[in-house]
Amino acid sequence: MLEVDHIDVYYDDFHVLHGVSLHVDRAEIVGLVGANGHGKSTLMQAICGLTRVRSGEIRFEGERIDGLDTPALVARGIVYVAEQRHLFPDMTVKENLLLGAYLPAPRRKRNESLDLVFQLYPRLRERQDQLARTLSGGEAQMLALGRGLMSAAKFMAIDEPSLGLAPNLVQDMLATIGRMNDMGVTILLVEQNIGQLAGAIRRVYRLEEGVISAETAECRRDAGDPAPNL
Repeated sequence: MLEVDHIDVYYDDFHVLHGVSLHVDRAEIVGLVGANGHGKSTLMQAICGLTRVRSGEIRFEGERIDGLDTPALVARGIVYVAEQRHLFPDMTVKENLLLGAYLPAPRRKRNESLDLVFQLYPRLRERQDQLARTLSGGEAQMLALGRGLMSAAKFMAIDEPSLGLAPNLVQDMLATIGRMNDMGVTILLVEQNIGQLAGAIRRVYRLEEGVISAETAECRRDAGDPAPNL
C-alpha cells in the first residue's frame, strides 16, 4: 500500500533522513521505533506531506505522492495523528470529530463515520457535547484518532499515541488501535510500548540517526512472555 524508497529529508542544511526505505502492506500494522530525535516524526511527516522530501520517492497504492500537499493526501485516505493531537480546545468533542470530515467524500458519509467512531470509543459518545479542553489525556487521544477515522482514512500514521497517558490507560489505547486495524485501516505506528501490541504488529523498523538500522519480522509472543526486544 505504501512504499518509501530511499528518501532524504533535510531541515535547512541538517540532513535528518538518509536514504530511508520501508513498506507497509494493505491491512498491516507496522511499528517504527528508535530514540527521540532520530527522525521518526520527520519520517511520518514526510509521508503525510508535512515535510518536503529532497530526494527519493514515496508511493501510495502505486501512485507517487511525494510533492503532493497534505489536503491532497488526506483526500487519498492518508491521515497523520500527531503526538501533540492538535485538537480545537474550545470546540466540542462532536465538533472536533465533524471537522475530520471536511472534504466532500468524507462529508457525504459523516453520520455513518460518526456512528463508527462512537462504537469504537463509547466514551466520546458520552462526552460529545463537552469542550475538548475538558477531556483527560486518554480521551483526548481517542478524539485525535477518531477525527482521523472521520476523514475516511485508509492509512494512518500514528505518532506516540500513549505519550503522557497513565500506565493503566496505555493498553486500552493500543487495543483500540488494533480494533481500528480490524476495521480495515492500515497503520504505521511510532510507539515505545510496541511490545504490548505483539501479535497484531507484523513488522517493526528501527530508525537510528536517520537510517533504518533493522527490520524485525513477525512481532509475536505468547501470553505471559516478556515483551520482545525490539
